[in-house]
Amino acid sequence: FFSPRSSTCQLSESARFDVQCDSTNLSADPPSSSSGIPDPECLANVGFAVPDVSLMPAACVSSDLPKFDHSSCTYGHLHDNGFSGIIEKHRRHIRSHDMMFSPVPISFSSYQQSSYDVYIGLHGRKPSLLRFTNWLRAELEVQGMSCFVSDRARFRNSRKHGRIERAMDVSSFGVLILTKKSFRNPYTIEELRFFSSKKTLVPIYFDLNMGDCLVRDIVEKRGELWEKHGGELWISYGGLEKEWKEAVNGLVRADAWKLEALEGCWRDCILQAVTHLAMRLGRRSVVDRLTKWREKVDKEEFPFPRNENFIGRKKELSELEFILFGDISGESERDYFELKARSKRKHLTIGWSKSRSLEERRRECNWENGSRKGKEPVIWKESEKEIEMQSTERQRYQRPRSSGRNSRRKRPAKFIYGKGIACVTGDSGIGKTELLLEFAYRYHQRYKMVLWIGGESRYIRQNYLNLWSFLDVDVRVENCIGKRQMKSFEEQEEVAISRVRKELMRNIPFLVVIDNLESEKDWWDQKFVMDLLPRFGGETHILISTRLPRVMNLEPLKLSYLSGVEAMSLMQGSVKDYPIAEIDVLRVIEEKVGRLTLGLAIVGAILSELPINPSRLLDTINRLLSRDFSWSGREAHSLRKNTFLLQLFEVCFSIFDHADGPTSLATRMVQVSGWFAPAAIPVSLLALAAHKIPEKHKGTRFWRKLLRSLTCGFSSCYSKRFESGASSMLLRFNLARSSTKEGYIHFNEVIRMYARRRGVTGVSHAMVQAVVSHASLSHHSEHIWAVCFLLFGFGNDPTVVELRVSELLYIVKEVILPLAIRTFMVFSRCSAALELLRLCTDALEAADQAFVTPVEKWLDKSLCWGPIRTNAQLNPCLWQELAVTRATVLETRAKLMLRGGQFDIGDDLIRKAIFIRNSISGEDHPDTISARETLSKLTRVLANVQAHTS
Repeated sequence: FFSPRSSTCQLSESARFDVQCDSTNLSADPPSSSSGIPDPECLANVGFAVPDVSLMPAACVSSDLPKFDHSSCTYGHLHDNGFSGIIEKHRRHIRSHDMMFSPVPISFSSYQQSSYDVYIGLHGRKPSLLRFTNWLRAELEVQGMSCFVSDRARFRNSRKHGRIERAMDVSSFGVLILTKKSFRNPYTIEELRFFSSKKTLVPIYFDLNMGDCLVRDIVEKRGELWEKHGGELWISYGGLEKEWKEAVNGLVRADAWKLEALEGCWRDCILQAVTHLAMRLGRRSVVDRLTKWREKVDKEEFPFPRNENFIGRKKELSELEFILFGDISGESERDYFELKARSKRKHLTIGWSKSRSLEERRRECNWENGSRKGKEPVIWKESEKEIEMQSTERQRYQRPRSSGRNSRRKRPAKFIYGKGIACVTGDSGIGKTELLLEFAYRYHQRYKMVLWIGGESRYIRQNYLNLWSFLDVDVRVENCIGKRQMKSFEEQEEVAISRVRKELMRNIPFLVVIDNLESEKDWWDQKFVMDLLPRFGGETHILISTRLPRVMNLEPLKLSYLSGVEAMSLMQGSVKDYPIAEIDVLRVIEEKVGRLTLGLAIVGAILSELPINPSRLLDTINRLLSRDFSWSGREAHSLRKNTFLLQLFEVCFSIFDHADGPTSLATRMVQVSGWFAPAAIPVSLLALAAHKIPEKHKGTRFWRKLLRSLTCGFSSCYSKRFESGASSMLLRFNLARSSTKEGYIHFNEVIRMYARRRGVTGVSHAMVQAVVSHASLSHHSEHIWAVCFLLFGFGNDPTVVELRVSELLYIVKEVILPLAIRTFMVFSRCSAALELLRLCTDALEAADQAFVTPVEKWLDKSLCWGPIRTNAQLNPCLWQELAVTRATVLETRAKLMLRGGQFDIGDDLIRKAIFIRNSISGEDHPDTISARETLSKLTRVLANVQAHTS
């Protein structure tokens, strides 16, 4: 599966058959296999037998090449002699029948490296084992260590066994991934003895503890683990007892590594293994790089701390695991209430992909084989005492014989299991973000990193490009000036996005979480958001939350309400001994609040923080009159139909005002939060904006200013303590949630939407003033963009905040120009930066037009030295500064147009800038000379391009 319009989809069918590589993968599996497990039985069913598979060197292909994970163009596979003719015959058969999938390629490479850094040995076909091994190999290769990976038990050819033995002999270290079945494999025993004798053994215990691997426990079948898998295992393959015990006892001498890949520590185990191997190999730079990366990840991986009071959603968590991984393991089996094995969706097309994956054909083969053998799927049911597995009859989908168009439409929409993408949908405030956050924390060790992206349509592309710091890629705009072929702005943006997407397409697993996806299309250029993402079916998984009923043609997981018991537990909070009458009142509140998790959590917080019972709380909510707003838009639908939730918000504001006096800081912080960007907000910036909201009573404002002037020496300490108390109150009442960034808080979209509708006059202007005066471009760029959306009418949006000319000039010079240049040069977002500068130019021209328009004031007519007709004459210095600023913006736009080959537009802009500078500063001014040099450069580049094209 490939993402829509991905460049990786452009490979021709012939290229897929004929590509030959010297590298290796863990699998001779069909291309879309998410686990990398070879399945000879299935491939035999389509016309040819696949013998045991070996692994050729993985280090001879650069890790920077695009990884068509499990597809036929990256890794070659070796097969036994005599099978090449059969497979070639099968290839011709496939071409002649125009089948929609490509078989596994065969590559007999004569190249073999003289040495390897790491030999990785494994035994088994378990999906989780091969996923772990793929990740380990890819991580070692990314860090520059050459690898040779092999499961020797899959071979029958002595020539290939000889190659593997030579690879073992020239490898610096032998990493053996040990499972409970490895000790009955003669090749694993031989590898243990070999690397133990060289003192280069690095054992990784997969789903095992190091203390479990004792000879006596295994032989005597001690413990639950070895009761089934233990015994005199050397007998199973006809080996010698002495050699077997010598190999197992050799693990004791390698106890310095202590690498245990248990269910919840894959990431730690792999990074520890890579770090230790790099140190032993003398790669100190690798160790330093990994150390810095881990420090950054520990601080910035998750946007929110884990909710220790998370309630329910066990079935949904297990369903997400099944959709993403294709199987369920660990505690999820016990947590799952009922999981039905549903029929897979056949001929599924994601986006615009027209090809059918070989993985689905393999599953159909297994399906048919399983049906012939009498095997049935299982469902898990949770009883009070235990979970029992029950067989259920599979309902197979029968394709209708009619060939009409309506036959396809009758197919029911099903989930895609094991393809690495899942979508959760539900109303605002129902708990989608909480579910995704809990899943990310619960399974984060299965991924190298959780990459959290805000899905708001205006910010999603910037949030996606912000991943460059974690993926260590360069998304800066290329310098194409002077080259024969210059890239357009659209091509440069696509290059930056493809660099991030390419890193996500390696065999290293990432979890990309897109929270609150607003639209399937980007707001800036109406391109599909899915074009940003890597292909589906790879190691990287994608998890989406949205209010949309459907994303592309994916069947979303509809998030339902909490059960009655879970909702009651959430509302009761720390008070658990309510009488029956109060419990009935809580049930009434639950229904009135729409059973939304957000409302239930606020009710529980109020009952826990205040000495109030549910009956009195319900009476207080009902006595508050809901405000009348003119609701409009799809996003306001949930608020329009749930006025009780809005009354609950007003109760919280009344509590804040009662505690801190009228217009408390906490209430004003909520009011101003709606105008910030949908991201974490610094408490100091939020409080500053709240303080700038104009107050209704001017007398109160005068005395407050007087008090501040008298206590100026203590104002800083007092202000911080006041801000901390207000933010703490918001967190305690669940109107805000804490962020992993120290000193930041985050507001739910429902609360932000209500705050914008409820806000008093001047709130948006206060937010603009606070951000402009104290925000940092590198740390708060999303909030600076929010200011730009308020100041300029992007798209069809109206201008929300009107500024005086002096304020506009300051913002343009100190905020707009640096933001536009940084957006263009650092993130290659050319269209957004140029649109911002264009709107800025329009605003400056409108201000200039107002300056030169004749004005009539009574003061002008009374002056004895004659009437003054324009504002430019009233304030000539400000008018000149306005003209110079406008020329600076025009020159900046011209320079950026030059980088995208827009020479005609750039020429017009720079000539306007030169005219303004000549008029204001003169011909000999340095700025005028600089603008002329820009014009000369543009003319010279244009001439060169025209000469090359002609």
